[in-house]
Amino acid sequence: MFSQGGAERRDRDAPLAARMRPRKLDDFIGQEHLVGEGHILRRLMETDSLPS
Repeated sequence: MFSQGGAERRDRDAPLAARMRPRKLDDFIGQEHLVGEGHILRRLMETDSLPS
């Protein structure tokens, strides 16, 4: 009924900032000391316990 072309078109037509936005933690570059495997921010995010 619906083709996947709609989603592809929506992604292509999205603003650049939306297209470049990291979608998962591994997409962050240059912050290995914070979000690298086993580091503090990553552990807090994975356990859903980020303080305010």
